[in-house]
Amino acid sequence: MFNAGIITVSDKGSQGKREDKSGPAIAEMLAGAAIDIKHTLIIPDEVDQIQKAIIQFADVEKLDVILTTGGTGVSPRDLTPDATLKVIDKEVPGMAEAMRIASSKVTPHAMISRAIVGIRGRCLIINLPGSPKGAQENLAAILPALQHAIEKIRGDNRDCATSL
Repeated sequence: MFNAGIITVSDKGSQGKREDKSGPAIAEMLAGAAIDIKHTLIIPDEVDQIQKAIIQFADVEKLDVILTTGGTGVSPRDLTPDATLKVIDKEVPGMAEAMRIASSKVTPHAMISRAIVGIRGRCLIINLPGSPKGAQENLAAILPALQHAIEKIRGDNRDCATSL
């Protein structure tokens, strides 16, 4: 069993002006994958608050995976990837690419996503879009590899290849 935290990045959501629908949509998918949601948080689109939340969840709470939702596009207030890049140790570009490829089959807007996936310590951090549908589509694209990625980040040294 792995544990997770969900950070919804939304100015309106953090002010109570918009209901968070993406966070619960993500939580529902993770529960179906036997991943325990330990913490959820709604914060504004502010780099320092995003960084602080990721560091808290990764370093203090010792979560296996953090999923952010919102702030991955190109508008001036879309700052989640910028904040994430400042606190990760390394990127996992294949997962971000897989999300964009899967999403581009649904909408051409997927190509303007700046979402990233990275590792901080022993925690996987995944940026997802802010729309519930987009967040679910992107998470579905990488869900089959999520358990393996977390195991490897935790230090599993078994060979990745499967025998025939």
